[in-house]
Amino acid sequence: MKFMKLGSRPDTFYTAEAVRSVSSEVSSDLIVQVTGSRYLLHKFPLLSKCSRLQRLCSESPESSQPQIVQLPEFPGGVEAFELCAKFCYGITITLSAYNIVAARCAADFLQMTEDVEKGNLVYKLEVFFTSCLLHGWKDAIVTLQSTKSFPLWSEDLGITRRCIEAIASKVSTHPSKLSLSHSYSRRERDDVSCNGAESQRLKPASKGWWAEDMAELGVDLYWRTMMEVKSGGKIPSNLIGEALKIYAARWLPKISRERNFKNRAGSDSDSDSTSESTSKHRVLLETIVSLLPAEKGAVTCSFLLKLLKASNILNASSSSKKELTRRSALQLEEAAVRDLLIPSISHANDTVFDVDLVIAILEQFMLQGQSPPTSPPRSKLGFERRRSRSAENIDLEFQESRRSSSASHSSKLKVAKLVDGYLQEIARDVNLPLSKFITLAEAIPDFSRLDHDDLYRAIDIYLKVNNKSTAF
Repeated sequence: MKFMKLGSRPDTFYTAEAVRSVSSEVSSDLIVQVTGSRYLLHKFPLLSKCSRLQRLCSESPESSQPQIVQLPEFPGGVEAFELCAKFCYGITITLSAYNIVAARCAADFLQMTEDVEKGNLVYKLEVFFTSCLLHGWKDAIVTLQSTKSFPLWSEDLGITRRCIEAIASKVSTHPSKLSLSHSYSRRERDDVSCNGAESQRLKPASKGWWAEDMAELGVDLYWRTMMEVKSGGKIPSNLIGEALKIYAARWLPKISRERNFKNRAGSDSDSDSTSESTSKHRVLLETIVSLLPAEKGAVTCSFLLKLLKASNILNASSSSKKELTRRSALQLEEAAVRDLLIPSISHANDTVFDVDLVIAILEQFMLQGQSPPTSPPRSKLGFERRRSRSAENIDLEFQESRRSSSASHSSKLKVAKLVDGYLQEIARDVNLPLSKFITLAEAIPDFSRLDHDDLYRAIDIYLKVNNKSTAF
């Protein structure tokens, strides 16, 4: 991580009786009150660099007593103010990605610009930010994270936007070399001084770096950064999908497995904090859904169904649920039975699993088969027309259509086996209505089943559990 040192004098600030002062042979003639803290300072070094202090002092009548200046709601608080004050005194200060935003906002508040004095703090901070921090991956990430403490100031000063653009640019620079494996070890980065010093030799970057580092961002900043990454068009959709999976694992690790979430949310104890947590998780989940790449297969069906489970528990928006249902149906042949075991949280029935949701997914899946199997994909339509100019190419196109139709039938075979396995699981629920069992069993056409052994097994389980002799 990069850092910059300004000033050369030793630190002479000290605290006496809850008042911060600076050691000097000259008596203090300026009292600055910053968010409850009191500073005894000197006009000359501060007013020579701070336009705001010049104006505030000029507005007060002359007095033999030290002049008092109030600075309420100072950005960055006493730490940021003291950093600026030390700069005015020439005392050594160290700046890095961790305090650059607070220092920049404070310097802007005090109007420490070039109009007051050449080489002022705003200019030096801006040079450090643009020439050093924006060029370092970890520096840009940390700086962006720190903007959440000063959202309005950071937006007005363009810090947030420039960090996001820098991060997205780095991700998109060499997309072919990006890896999203979870083997990334968070070794301590090398510290490099922008004053020319270097603490260590740089080491080669580990693989799997960008998605895991970005996963540390809050949901708003993450969404904006990922939108910038996606807009570049250089990152494959499957890598975007894997990055979203890493982010979901970071912030939604247990949501889909919290069977008693609804009961906890409705309890009297800690209801407010639980409701707030649920709201945050809901926003996070809906953000992930909005970032899903449009391409089929960009994320796994298992991941989509996990998000769908979470959306049920968190009562996400209907649009998010519909999108996840549609996307899950497109890749349903990839799913395993355990992926479909979505807990029911409806007050309308007492079933263990949300069977209605699975029925909706199946209906969406079956709708796919209604489109003509010989229709080429939209993105290839013009290309296929050009190929069909010769008889040979027409024959190749026909073979391709047959393969596409065969793949569709293969998907139905897989889904039929999936549904029969799912029926065996939910058949053990004594509260499962017979009508829903039958609806699921009939959702898949008979020709999609190579045999009916698994279906018969599910029927047998259902009849034994419910102690019924209903004939199918």
